[in-house]
Amino acid sequence: MKRIAFILVGLFLCVACGHKDSFTLEGTLQNGANRTLYIEELTPDGPVFLDSIKMDNDGHFEYRHDLSYETFFNLHSSAVDYVVLLPRVGEHIVITGDCKSLQWSYQVSGSEGSTLLWQLQDYSNYGIDVLTELVQKDQANRSQYGADSKEYKKAKEATDSVYREAAQEQVDYVAHFIQEHQGSLATLIALYKQFNQHDIIAPEVNFDYYELVLEGLEESQPDNPHTIHFKNRVENLRHRYGKPKEALDMVFDGQ
Repeated sequence: MKRIAFILVGLFLCVACGHKDSFTLEGTLQNGANRTLYIEELTPDGPVFLDSIKMDNDGHFEYRHDLSYETFFNLHSSAVDYVVLLPRVGEHIVITGDCKSLQWSYQVSGSEGSTLLWQLQDYSNYGIDVLTELVQKDQANRSQYGADSKEYKKAKEATDSVYREAAQEQVDYVAHFIQEHQGSLATLIALYKQFNQHDIIAPEVNFDYYELVLEGLEESQPDNPHTIHFKNRVENLRHRYGKPKEALDMVFDGQ
């Protein structure tokens, strides 16, 4: 009996050791019964397919993956409907939502980085809603008044004003997100967010935020492949949009 007990304890410890550098993902999705999710790692060089995840009759799924460094994962319900996760070792991530509109409906818990990305996506979804309403209103005004009428031109001035306000709100939100969460890889995703198919933080306009993101990542995780890859990108962008690094240091120091 002692020998059996010893073997069982040894097996338990081996399993525990095997999982110590991993994260787990679990969820239950509406309209997910017996459907398949796909997960890929978003490496610095692009997405790499990892696995397919079959959901059960209740739309429930579980998945575990080893981590050698902090990185991003895309969880797909379709080719164009996916969410981005940012797990850390030991985290147990729980996702809920609707499999037919995952990006719009999902919520996440159990992971600080993934929660930050969910908040970022939620605000992005809000911006898309505002933009959709403006396009619909503009089309209705054009149809009602005619494109060359004074009434339409006046109505368009109003919708254009609301559009500019919405676009600025997106800039303000993402800029604040980057400043508040400096050092998190989530700030990389924030940099590449778009509004109406344009970069919210455009490097030719707001290059300082690229430097701010790099400064935080080099301090928090300088050896992460995403940091190294982004550093190379920033160095290339400096020649096109930026100031000398010494000048930027003076700006951030308040000089």
